[in-house]
Amino acid sequence: MLADPGALSRAVVCVPARNEAAILSRLIRSLDAQAGAGPETPLRVLVLANNCTDETVPALRALERDGIGGNLRLRVVEARIAPPEAHVGTARRMALDAGIAWLRDEGVVDGVLLSTDADAVALSGWALANLRALEGADLVGGRLVIDPEAERPDPDLADLHARIERYWVGVRALEDLIDPPPHDPAPRHGDHVAASLALRVDLYESVGGLPALACGEDNALVSLVRRAGGRVRHCPAVSIAVSDRAAGRVEGGMATEMLRRSRVAGGHESYRLPPADHWRALIERRRDWRLAWEAGPDWPAALRRLGIDAGIVGAMVAEVADEPCPNAIAFVERLAARVGEPGPEPAPQPLDDVLADLEALRLKLARRGGDLAMAAPAA
Repeated sequence: MLADPGALSRAVVCVPARNEAAILSRLIRSLDAQAGAGPETPLRVLVLANNCTDETVPALRALERDGIGGNLRLRVVEARIAPPEAHVGTARRMALDAGIAWLRDEGVVDGVLLSTDADAVALSGWALANLRALEGADLVGGRLVIDPEAERPDPDLADLHARIERYWVGVRALEDLIDPPPHDPAPRHGDHVAASLALRVDLYESVGGLPALACGEDNALVSLVRRAGGRVRHCPAVSIAVSDRAAGRVEGGMATEMLRRSRVAGGHESYRLPPADHWRALIERRRDWRLAWEAGPDWPAALRRLGIDAGIVGAMVAEVADEPCPNAIAFVERLAARVGEPGPEPAPQPLDDVLADLEALRLKLARRGGDLAMAAPAA
């Protein structure tokens, strides 16, 4: 069941674009084809064309002249951003802020921000699926799929994509066995990046907006939402196609990862990821902290019993007194920021090895859970 198409009137899609004349039209056409969008219920799309030296803006105007975008209200904002702030974090924040101003100008009081990238292609139900998922969440991350029209026909690369996805499915399976998030039930994916994020304007503003970072601005926003107690949903009904281009704007971004995978598929390096025990430790730690918080006012003593340093416990007591925690999500996020990683960073292991380890651990935990269920006394 999808949200009422009229809900699109609450939303604005915000897109930073720099020198994207060659590819941006694919995104605009996909947004024009969104379910529920039409001349009577157009979807707002704001493109922040920043520091462009190509034909990005003329290309958008040409689409309008050709009659493309009849189901949209397209607004193009041109901007010049000076160094050192001339990066995607600044541009994306400016795009989102301009989207908020647009909604406010039109009297929308319960507005929703949809973030995506200029080289993405939105599947037909993307916008409405985001709005539907937000009915039970505070932030929605969309699943990234490689655009089939952009991907190179390389079976080795496709196989690598599939094996990496299996790894993250395995990590989520551990979560479901150890500490399943009630607000983000299975089946779920694990993506929450700027190519597909949705959240309400009031929440966005309450956490201070998108951090204007040169890289990782999307994950930083998600962390702020969780620190505020926000429920992050990885809804399987929300997905977006992204480019596999290996030449990107951001070091450490999607293009960097695609370049890495290309080298692996070509046999030039191995793909390594953290072992299963690393994830088990993180998930069990989160579970223990959540249970400590949910135990009530005695949570400082519960943390001390878990071995948390007394100085950190005292700092948390002061922080919670100054900025009350609305729920366990916020508590765990804040405590994690103070405690840091649970130990030395584990040495990454070859992909096939960690896939086998994840499956072995999943089966072990599943058997243990079954044994405990059988041993439990009847009600």
